[in-house]
Amino acid sequence: MESSYRRRKQPELVKRTLIDEAAKLAVREGLASVTVQAVSDAAGVTKGGFIHHFPSKKDLIDAVFAELLEAIDDDIDARMANDPEPYGSFTRAYIDSVFQNNLCTKGGQWAPLTISALTDPYLRDLMASWTEERARRHNETDGDTHLRIARLAADGIWLAHLYKIRITDPEKLRSELLATTRKAHAERKNQDTLTRIGHCPTTQV
Repeated sequence: MESSYRRRKQPELVKRTLIDEAAKLAVREGLASVTVQAVSDAAGVTKGGFIHHFPSKKDLIDAVFAELLEAIDDDIDARMANDPEPYGSFTRAYIDSVFQNNLCTKGGQWAPLTISALTDPYLRDLMASWTEERARRHNETDGDTHLRIARLAADGIWLAHLYKIRITDPEKLRSELLATTRKAHAERKNQDTLTRIGHCPTTQV
């Protein structure tokens, strides 16, 4: 085990450990458990060491949630990069991230953010800003109403999971949500084709 002296000589390691331990506490015991004393003890540093990196508990929580949002961004971006169909790609990545990272994983990477955002106005605003920014970024490919509905449905399923409401056959729910992001596109393309045909000038014989 590393000595406290050695850790003091590695400030970035100390900072990293504080963030990691705070995230673990938030997932395991809730955001209220993330106190200066609890995180310091878990990280094996003094309160002075904590304050050196994070002047307040809020500063640490900000760092934790910034990393969580970055991790979610990276996960969604990676899924989108592997999707050959641009239309609805953000929505499919979002749905897959919700189901595969959270419903299929105890706790899940979104757990501390989502649970805390339900009761904390500051974190709620943070989550809302992230959601709105991503929606704006992908408006061209994912701005249709039925795609927004699909993402909201995924949110609802995730919240039901948090509330320990039994989710019957989550894989079927996921598959059906994903199908709506593609089927609707095909239907829209067919409608566009019919519209173009309808506007074609008729040839008189």
